[in-house]
Amino acid sequence: QVQLVGSGGGLVEPGGSLRLSCAASGSRLNFYIMVWYRQAPGKQREFVAAITPHSQASYADSVEGRFTISRNNAENMGYLQMNSLKPEDTAIYYCNALSGSEYLFSWGQGTQVTVSS
Repeated sequence: QVQLVGSGGGLVEPGGSLRLSCAASGSRLNFYIMVWYRQAPGKQREFVAAITPHSQASYADSVEGRFTISRNNAENMGYLQMNSLKPEDTAIYYCNALSGSEYLFSWGQGTQVTVSS
């Protein structure tokens, strides 16, 4: 199965920042909506942010104003800038690409974000 590669997670103190990256090998992302989801322990995977091929962005209420999703189509990359991080942001973060109602790639392994003192 083809999957996107998410990276950039780590351990950060509350109020800190992280920048997540998302890339695919051998596949162009230009024409797809790119999405970020996260899954915390004991919870279902939840929507975080999405961005259209022309950089229209949308966010979950819980992260709006703190997170910024972006993309660089020339580099075939997607990004999630995470500022003012809170402990409740702790989760495994996954990226994917959306075509209609279907995700193009497997969810893969994600990248762990831990916000803790």
